[in-house]
Amino acid sequence: MGKIKNFFGDVRREMKQVTWPTSKELKKNTLIVFGVCLLFAVFFMVVDFGIVSILDFIL
Repeated sequence: MGKIKNFFGDVRREMKQVTWPTSKELKKNTLIVFGVCLLFAVFFMVVDFGIVSILDFIL
């Protein structure tokens, strides 16, 4: 039981040292993540369309 108590005490001390992002930073980073996901989705959609078109032309 002492190990568990020490573990959660360590977790609590470490969590106090964490620098949490501000609301503005969080919004900015969230938009960046969504933007990158959108770019990847469009890229793979174009690649998929290209591969399907090439296969339709060949077959």
